[in-house]
Amino acid sequence: MDYVLVDSDNVTFLPSFGAATVVVQPGTLTASGPATLGSKKLCIAGDEKSVSVAGCMYTTSSHPIPGTGTLEISALAGDQQASKTNAGGSKLLLVGGQFTAKFSVQQPAQQPTPSGSPVPDATPQYSGHGSFTTTNNKFQVS
Repeated sequence: MDYVLVDSDNVTFLPSFGAATVVVQPGTLTASGPATLGSKKLCIAGDEKSVSVAGCMYTTSSHPIPGTGTLEISALAGDQQASKTNAGGSKLLLVGGQFTAKFSVQQPAQQPTPSGSPVPDATPQYSGHGSFTTTNNKFQVS
């Protein structure tokens, strides 16, 4: 049994994205499910795609001049969707473990050089993880 996610629940990204260290900012889920708990809609499969946190700074060990990018959820963990319970034909989202996150570079971090022209980070995307925190402390499903 795990808690069902509801509208405006928090998304927390971990700062380690492989070679990149991201100054993470929290995200927020936007629920689209037809069912509600109190006055809040329940989150269903696909609502994780509503999370996008732009303007996060990052660096790498070889590129210490910060760049920026956007955090998103790329894949849910197996325990983050209800196995039996759904709303409107879609599985409910659960707190579960850790999802896979992606950090898409918008402005590359830079590597300083003696010549004065910094070298941009050539990696367009990094992979990491994150988790959900819910305000729902009543409704659990499996």
